Amino acid sequence: MSTLALAVRDSSTMLRRNLLHARRYPSLTLNLLLTPVMLLLLFVYVFGDVMSAGMGGVGRSAYIAYLVPGVLLMTVGSTTVGTAVSVSMDMTEGIIARFRTMAIHRGSVLIGHVVGSVLQSVASVLLVGAVGVAVGFRSTDATALEWLAAFGLLVLFALALTWIAVGMGLVSPNAEAAGNNAMPLILLPLLSSAFVPVDGMPGWFQPIAEYQPFTPAIETLRGLLLGTEIGHDGWLAVAWCLGLTVLGYLWSAATFAKDPK
Repeated sequence: MSTLALAVRDSSTMLRRNLLHARRYPSLTLNLLLTPVMLLLLFVYVFGDVMSAGMGGVGRSAYIAYLVPGVLLMTVGSTTVGTAVSVSMDMTEGIIARFRTMAIHRGSVLIGHVVGSVLQSVASVLLVGAVGVAVGFRSTDATALEWLAAFGLLVLFALALTWIAVGMGLVSPNAEAAGNNAMPLILLPLLSSAFVPVDGMPGWFQPIAEYQPFTPAIETLRGLLLGTEIGHDGWLAVAWCLGLTVLGYLWSAATFAKDPK
């Protein structure tokens, strides 16, 4: 069997393993999904009128349209926290040591985690998106091409954050530490333009919100779903995704290649 065929076969096996784990132990994914869902409901039904008034009285429906794209990308960040925990559990519970003694493609373990996490992220986004539609989100101005681009951005963003989460899981001594190390993937969206425009934030805080990966990705997704101008945010979002993907991959591969102590 060629090296490529071996890699594909073993990666498929590891993907099935991770999907089975997610199906048998859904509590972690469901708990992580609660954060974006609860924030969506909170900002729509509790703070919706106040927030829309603070944005020039745009109305609750307009604020929902502004809010949902940010919550969708927050969902990606929340889901990948589970990846860091899952990778750390594999590293600390001995299964990786067992895999190292078997005649399997070494990179298949990480590939299985990454592909499985991206699929879970897409499924989570669809669920949260359904909640968004239920509370009033509508995307009437987006074309089919813009919908396709929005889906591609979500997948690319999920891939980038997943590789970062895998690296965090590999360097964490236990699952609890992995969850704590991955918390920035949940906190950064709260410091972005997900809930209010960057221009409406205090001047000293605006650079924190602007110069991070979530804000350009949110603005790009918002523009695609609502049919509005994207400007330079599209290129920034793609650059952030590609940069984080390469960084996370190199970090994860180098860490995983080290022999356990």
